[in-house]
Amino acid sequence: MNKEKLLTLIHSPYITEKASSLGSMNQVIFKVDISASKLEIKKAVEDLFDVKVNDVTTSIQKGKAKRNRFGIYKRSDYKKAFVSLKEGSEIQFEGIS
Repeated sequence: MNKEKLLTLIHSPYITEKASSLGSMNQVIFKVDISASKLEIKKAVEDLFDVKVNDVTTSIQKGKAKRNRFGIYKRSDYKKAFVSLKEGSEIQFEGIS
């Protein structure tokens, strides 16, 4: 898989209080392309961050229905990937720009 395809699969890290607590258990959460498979996500994380992935679990989050003065609209659906890293592997997000 080429580098451009890998970069389009992973949109951003998903930073929440729950995601931060999962960091102590060697898990990282990413927002990924909704059409990405678990194997593609695993390959992308291993190639981009130089870590070993143990397991990938995904869930599709439905977008919320919102309304404003112009009417009702729906936010986009997105997919979250829970990536379990092998012992000794760690991803540092501080130095990434």
